[in-house]
Amino acid sequence: MALITVKNAAFSYENNLVLTGVNFEVMPGDYLCILGENGSGKSTLIKGMLGLKSPRSGSITFGEGLLSTEIGYLPQQTAAQKDFPASVYEVVLSGRLSRSGFRPFFSKADKQVVKDNLAQLGISELHKRCYRELSGGQQQRVLLARALCATQKLLLLDEPVSGLDPLVTQEFYATVEELNKKSGVTVIMVSHDMQSAVRFASHVLHLEHEQAFFGKKDLYMKTDYAKRFMGGMPNVCSTFTNALL
Repeated sequence: MALITVKNAAFSYENNLVLTGVNFEVMPGDYLCILGENGSGKSTLIKGMLGLKSPRSGSITFGEGLLSTEIGYLPQQTAAQKDFPASVYEVVLSGRLSRSGFRPFFSKADKQVVKDNLAQLGISELHKRCYRELSGGQQQRVLLARALCATQKLLLLDEPVSGLDPLVTQEFYATVEELNKKSGVTVIMVSHDMQSAVRFASHVLHLEHEQAFFGKKDLYMKTDYAKRFMGGMPNVCSTFTNALL
């Protein structure tokens, strides 16, 4: 049974359609990469899956007992968030807020989950450090640990490597792949780093204000969309220049 099922979903802002015709399923253990140009509807779809924006038509449903509070979300960071004056432990612990319900305190179990996730991501020694003093790569690992505190089922990552250097980017992808392959965490990732992101994915969803493609990565790599976005086709400018020579 699918974790997420999207049927004929369409989204709009002020009655202007921004995304239509979205139909796909995410199964337990999948690694879905969502691709598309800026403004193609990727962020809108993410908001829909998080329950932050309702579809204008169609539906988004959850299966396998998944609750909206059991989605681990790692959003794009703003400058203000990068400068957040809290300890690493406090930031990661805040990931348990959605699971605590009306309890005014964190339980012993909550605190153990934090310790486990810090250890799993190899950042236990950072737990007393101030978050804003960390490097970009360390901050992303902290935010990933925070997201894992909300779920062991589904991670939703929105441009998680934006601003990271190439080495840290590859380390981050390797960590996410390990969570997917070894821990069985389902991953949905939005990324502009298309070549690297797709390398680890099992499935691809390509948006161009509508669903242009959904399916297994191997099939996607044979499409014109992949050739265009992955550098397999000469761009218009280079073709035009060659024609003049």
